Amino acid sequence: MSARVVRREVRVASLDDLRQRERIVVDVDGTELGVYFHAEQVRAWYNVCPHQGGPVCQGKIMPRTVQLVRGEGGLKSGGPGFHPTDRNIVCPWHGFEFDILTGKHPADQRVGLRPIPVRVDGDDVIVTV
Repeated sequence: MSARVVRREVRVASLDDLRQRERIVVDVDGTELGVYFHAEQVRAWYNVCPHQGGPVCQGKIMPRTVQLVRGEGGLKSGGPGFHPTDRNIVCPWHGFEFDILTGKHPADQRVGLRPIPVRVDGDDVIVTV
């Protein structure tokens, strides 16, 4: 006999509050998760880094680092810079980074955060746990 998993929807924030704060970290029945608003989209991730289990959702939100190029045809390095719109979540334990919208590690797309179903209903941000 298999155990039946009961999932439920929980309102975790107002969309207006999440939009202003960009991120909230909440505990829903013992499950910690981070809920993010970026580029007019809402995402939710378990607060567990796949590297060593750190509290990834409590890390900084940083622009994605890019290599700038300069000169005709982009032939010379302009040094490191930041993407104008892409954002990464940076785990506070070891600095592993994950795209805020996809949850994927920028260098290894096989590594990523575990998503939590999230939806917006009017001004309510609702997760399914």
